[in-house]
Amino acid sequence: MMARSESDALLDIGQLLKATRKVKRLTQEQVADMAGISRPRYREIEAGSSAARTTTLINIARALGLELMLIPQAMVPAVDALLRPHDDLDDLPAFVAHPDGDLGA
Repeated sequence: MMARSESDALLDIGQLLKATRKVKRLTQEQVADMAGISRPRYREIEAGSSAARTTTLINIARALGLELMLIPQAMVPAVDALLRPHDDLDDLPAFVAHPDGDLGA
């Protein structure tokens, strides 16, 4: 598996922050104030054009009702699957003991 570039990661983080901020109907100014940073600084982070200190990301995340977590890379696909929105075609459980449904034969 190829490692993601830092710029891709910054863009992904920014998109998540922006989407969460919009769902919560907050302005960049409001989030910046709650996180204790300037609005221009928050705008750069949300745009993915600037990296942020871990403490800054924690403060932004908490202002948005999120929590910053570190997980083993091997767990990323499982976490992504759990966080993916479900649609009508995807009604299977995340884990299946016997995928073929045959319990004893």
